[in-house]
Amino acid sequence: MQLKTKIAAKRATGAYALMDSLKRHGVKHIFGYPGGAILPIYDELYRFEATGDLKHILVRHEQGAAHAADGYARATGRVGVCFGTSGPGATNLVTGIATAQMDSIPMVVITGQVPRSAIGTDAFQETDIYGITLPIVKHSYVVRDPREMARIIAEAFHIASSGRPGPVLVDIPKDVGLEEFDYIPVNPGEVTLPGYRPTVKGNTRQINQAIKLIRQAEKPLLYVGGGAIAAGAHGEIQELAELFNLPVTTTLMGKGAFNETHPLSVGMLGMHGTAYANFAVTECDLLIAVGARFDDRVTGKLDEFAARAKVIHIDIDPAEVGKNRAPEVPIVGDVRQVLVDLLRRCQETGGATETQQKTAEWLQRIQRWREDYPLVVPIYQDSLSPQEVIDTLGKMAPDAYFTTDVGQHQMWAAQFLKNGPRRWISSAGLGTMGYGMPAAMGAKTALPHEQVICVAGDASIQMNIQELGTLAEYGINVKTVIVNNGWQGMVRQWQETFYGERYSSSNMQAGMPDFVMLAQAYGVKGMQVTRREDLKDAIAEMLAFEGPVLMDVQVKRDENCYPMVAPGKSNAQMIGLPERTNLETIELVYCNNCGAKNVGSNNFCPDCGTKL
Repeated sequence: MQLKTKIAAKRATGAYALMDSLKRHGVKHIFGYPGGAILPIYDELYRFEATGDLKHILVRHEQGAAHAADGYARATGRVGVCFGTSGPGATNLVTGIATAQMDSIPMVVITGQVPRSAIGTDAFQETDIYGITLPIVKHSYVVRDPREMARIIAEAFHIASSGRPGPVLVDIPKDVGLEEFDYIPVNPGEVTLPGYRPTVKGNTRQINQAIKLIRQAEKPLLYVGGGAIAAGAHGEIQELAELFNLPVTTTLMGKGAFNETHPLSVGMLGMHGTAYANFAVTECDLLIAVGARFDDRVTGKLDEFAARAKVIHIDIDPAEVGKNRAPEVPIVGDVRQVLVDLLRRCQETGGATETQQKTAEWLQRIQRWREDYPLVVPIYQDSLSPQEVIDTLGKMAPDAYFTTDVGQHQMWAAQFLKNGPRRWISSAGLGTMGYGMPAAMGAKTALPHEQVICVAGDASIQMNIQELGTLAEYGINVKTVIVNNGWQGMVRQWQETFYGERYSSSNMQAGMPDFVMLAQAYGVKGMQVTRREDLKDAIAEMLAFEGPVLMDVQVKRDENCYPMVAPGKSNAQMIGLPERTNLETIELVYCNNCGAKNVGSNNFCPDCGTKL
């Protein structure tokens, strides 16, 4: 490490150096929970809060602090910050750290530690959080000398937010926080790490090769992941798609990187993606992967994923390029910067019109799939469908920031909500139940004038429901909608489909709280909806209320989330596809394997996956 500046020293404690460094790095809000080992830091925080420099949000569980910092970061693109004490306080942060690492979210996690002299003695509340978290952080530190505090915090913020973002842990022994020394501040941009230089600019030769493949392709598909969100590349993605008439599909993490109401959008692909996105990726001849990592929930059976396609893979992390699928054109660099250079080169050389004409037939084919296999909102006479609840919510709050928990409701939300950049906040890689409400808490803290809504399930909401106390204490105006079917819904669906309807430990009705009374006990407005005729008025009342709301919506108990790619199957082998429309007006092809009727535009039978 090298410092670029010299500032006069000031006598201060390690805790002061920490708080001053956080302030210098633009931190406004910290989510945390105090304890013995971190008390010197909280004592200094008390002074910084008194001057209005920082705001601490006291959560009810450290996992809530990590998810709130995560949601704060996803909503803003800035580094989220959370505090936890040593031992159990630090280990309670682990799930939130792993969630951020899997989804590449910039966070700085500060933990207290026992005094330096007690480290390694199994002292009270001592845990080696540095060692525990090594596999789930981008980098980590133990501050053993207060004189290193400012440098370490500056490095932590730089590492967390640059290259492929991720969480950085800083573990601070109690006596380091108390010790006085001659403090010299370190401001953002004043550290350099010679061994850490992420590649930002893509290789010119590879960019030219990518352009050549795009111009040659007749059935291209733009496959966009969370890296595009992190890079702020949504404008460039739209420009590229429109320049070459490229259909666009996104991953769960990539939602919002491309306008899903745009005619070139085919929605999300993968296990619960749209049928037309999955058919498109199966038949495309060129796959342009932008900030995506070929996750197993996207690819299905990997060796049949885009099996006929050449692949262009753009990613800032060289370890991801070629990890699961070897690309013909690998481009390592910042996604936005690579696309800027690629678009500039396209403008210089021209020739987009010819490519647009090449893709016309391909877009018509995708449109036929879209018409034959639409996402359907079921309407039942005697009950609300979960899809209807989420679809109505999305239409009544089209510009909201949405967070989700994990399960069926998450997949329905991904299917039916149409989000702008950074307005979709969901645990994708780790699939963390209990994520949604504290993440919404973080997003709303960062963006107090935006509408923030959490879509939760009746099982997952109970994982961190204690954060209703945090919402109540600070008046954080988050709206939480529980899609309540009385089950661990996705577990029940898998048990029904793959485990002979043996519903082992997935029924949540016994012991379920009265969510309205529970919300009121915390001082939060509680609501319940059981009838379709009440749904829109209840949502309008919830959105208009000034303060946090928990709304319990009772839905059909046995609804399943479709389409679905079964584990180990290709993306073309979806179950639960909607009824095909207008079959009498189009040519039918009968599958030689299972005999199912197929429209003439299909190359694969969706019932059994056989090539037609």
